[in-house]
Amino acid sequence: MQTSPKPKLLIFDVNGTLLNMDGIKTAINQAYQHPGAFTQWFSWLLQYSLVDTVTKTYHPFSEIAEAALQMTAASLKVNVDAVFMQDILKSMQQLPPHPDILTGLDLLKKAGYKMVTLTNSASAAQKKQLEFAQLNAYFEETFSVDAVELYKPHPKTYQYVLDELNFDPQETMLIAAHGWDVAGAARAGLQTAFIARDGQALYPLAKKPEFVCADLHELAVQLAAL
Repeated sequence: MQTSPKPKLLIFDVNGTLLNMDGIKTAINQAYQHPGAFTQWFSWLLQYSLVDTVTKTYHPFSEIAEAALQMTAASLKVNVDAVFMQDILKSMQQLPPHPDILTGLDLLKKAGYKMVTLTNSASAAQKKQLEFAQLNAYFEETFSVDAVELYKPHPKTYQYVLDELNFDPQETMLIAAHGWDVAGAARAGLQTAFIARDGQALYPLAKKPEFVCADLHELAVQLAAL
């Protein structure tokens, strides 16, 4: 049961939450000739973004993504040419929204929620992503971690958005389909909502989110009723 105050600001993760990465998953698994290649790549992408944060280093997310593609090829002992890797990086900017996103965002917009995004991708890449997916109109502002040169789930990435918009964490909710993102936002004091997409799970040692929903439409119905 929702016991926290009604959130006034909703912060959305982008990759995997709003945008569907299934096409990239298929392309990587086929090119790398392994059904787990995409999962390995994405795990290393997140892992080494955290290595940058912990070691006080910063490389753009696209550079880490390319490095992780190279590492995946090396670990699976396959030859993948540089052109394919560049095509994958470009396709990250041309992801379709998940089927539940438009109806969910429509409901939340009609309910009067202020909505913004926060992504590990660079600002320019995020702009292209939202334009391609035709989601720009739903978000009043978009934020990238490149402004603070720290990757989510570092608490300062969420605090950056709060400071920019002058909101308290208790009146703000992060919406994400990643357990690590939900855990980080909760640690920063935000309310959270987990979208339980296929293959995703919550971190059992973190604070439980205020909402766990199968998709954004289900969450939007509940938030609109508050």
